[in-house]
Amino acid sequence: MSSVDIEVKQFTDKRDMYAYVREVFPGLLSGDAVADLANASALLNMFLEKVNWVGFYIMKDGALVLGPFQGKPAVVRIEAGAGVCGTAVAEGCTQVVDDVHKCENHIACDANSSSEIVVPMFVDGRVVGVLDLDSPVPSRFDAEDREGIERFAAEVARLVRPGS
Repeated sequence: MSSVDIEVKQFTDKRDMYAYVREVFPGLLSGDAVADLANASALLNMFLEKVNWVGFYIMKDGALVLGPFQGKPAVVRIEAGAGVCGTAVAEGCTQVVDDVHKCENHIACDANSSSEIVVPMFVDGRVVGVLDLDSPVPSRFDAEDREGIERFAAEVARLVRPGS
């Protein structure tokens, strides 16, 4: 399957959209982790509205290293515990920031970002990376987005096994 085989649909229900993204993602898999993560970020970027950065950071030598993404150039290396991404790694749980300008540990990559969600990805019980999404809209990511992005990140980790 290629991007031309993916039917671009309009969804009125976010859960249906996230289910569709999870359904079509396996058809994009190539067996190459970098290519597969690139397609995963492109797929989310294709279907999510009001996002300006969608991508992955992968754990290498105890820190997060920039992986495939859609958006402006970003910070290349983030230590565990630093910024929203590093906090997701250190705490092992999703971080949702409604207003990044009020977040003391936010690492700004795009001055237009106002909100962010970061979901850690696990392989064999250890964090191997994070899925990071930014939006120019404050409070962009709600409970349905959190659930959908967490499920997608878990599927990506299961199928791609980044950093393992």
